[in-house]
Amino acid sequence: MAKTILAVDDSASLRQMVVFSLKAAGYQVTEAVDGQDGLEKARNQIFDLVLTDQNMPRMDGLALIKSLRVLPGYQHVPILMLTTEASDEMKMKGKMAGANGWLVKPFDPQRLTGVVKKIIG
Repeated sequence: MAKTILAVDDSASLRQMVVFSLKAAGYQVTEAVDGQDGLEKARNQIFDLVLTDQNMPRMDGLALIKSLRVLPGYQHVPILMLTTEASDEMKMKGKMAGANGWLVKPFDPQRLTGVVKKIIG
């Protein structure tokens, strides 16, 4: 069975690139338009990996990560930030919230699929 990924980003074009790249690599991808939407979808299904942007309306990436980490089944699910935020301070906040890794936009699709393969196979 294909591994499942939740891709959370308020940019439709970025979600489209992520979905295209990951589906081509054999993953099943569910899209969410912001952190609140992502949290609702995560409550209904346990994903193998969560990719989230930081700056989004309704709920940002850090709040989403903190909310996911308290849900049953999400304590050990890998969560990657995929964002334009690249400061060491923001990366530290992400790590403290429970993020497992950080990719900076714009991203290279091959690098993204390589990192995902390394994390979830």
